[in-house]
Amino acid sequence: MTTSPSSRFMKCLQYAAHQHRDQRRKDPPQTPYVNHVINVSTILAVEACIEDEAVLMAALLHDVVEDTDATFADVEQLLGGDVCGLVREVTDDKSLEKQERKRLQIANAAKTSPRAKLIKLADKLDNLRDLLVNTPQGWTEERRELYFVWAKQVVDNLRGTNANLEHKLDEIFRQRGLL
Repeated sequence: MTTSPSSRFMKCLQYAAHQHRDQRRKDPPQTPYVNHVINVSTILAVEACIEDEAVLMAALLHDVVEDTDATFADVEQLLGGDVCGLVREVTDDKSLEKQERKRLQIANAAKTSPRAKLIKLADKLDNLRDLLVNTPQGWTEERRELYFVWAKQVVDNLRGTNANLEHKLDEIFRQRGLL
């Protein structure tokens, strides 16, 4: 049996595409940023077999409040409190210094809901897959390596969430000599 995306899901996808329309990744080809959020949702649907539509939609919007002019109120109005709550759980507070945000991601990872942990795992997996093949513009090799080390600290506090995603992340960490 095949299933089609719901109209709500498609509305969410359109919203993510619109909000991220002018953003580019820092990789050498400057990939459209929206590809990243689509990848995170796809990793959850295809590789982790997640069918929870709210999780898949929140994955599409996991950076929308952090990186665009969208607000939590916008997300809640468009998609409801469940999706908004998940987006809120995975959104960094941009008013804090970058190092503090990174520290809090490690410290707070274990405290998030299992559904938010899924999004975090898929986000880290997509970012690390990209970093394996691309060094972002303006990054040194040392900064790239430090991202792998930091991401492992976050992932270690998300363990027990999804064995398949954790296994794929561990393969990357093993490649980088972190396991």
